[in-house]
Amino acid sequence: MEFVCALAPVFVGLAFVVGIIAGMWKVFEKAGQPGWAAIVPIYNGYVLTCEIAKKDIVWFLVITFVPFVGLVAWILVAMEVGKKFGKEGGYGVGLALLPFIFFPMLGFSDAQYQGSSSKSGGKRSKYADEDEDEGERKNW
Repeated sequence: MEFVCALAPVFVGLAFVVGIIAGMWKVFEKAGQPGWAAIVPIYNGYVLTCEIAKKDIVWFLVITFVPFVGLVAWILVAMEVGKKFGKEGGYGVGLALLPFIFFPMLGFSDAQYQGSSSKSGGKRSKYADEDEDEGERKNW
């Protein structure tokens, strides 16, 4: 019986981690990023900060290496992630402070990413018109 009681916190913690990873995986996919990036420890912070929230790399470095200022920066980045999905600032605070609840809610909801998911910053490629013409020809 003591063995089961000793493992209960481990299973509860594991459930929280699995919820965060599953939610982040879906959030990353909605934003046009690879879902597997959610399970890579430092890279997932980079993707959230620089690719999804569209913040400068300095924000990522502050979050990673500056103890107390990093917490405030993380809350601001999480608020920006929420805004990119059409949520209010309070939702972003929830993403930062209760990620095991808010990331699955965001990932599995019908919220759509409203930022640019391409590396070109939303610019059309020089072949975009040709691709559209080709698509129209296929529909004939």
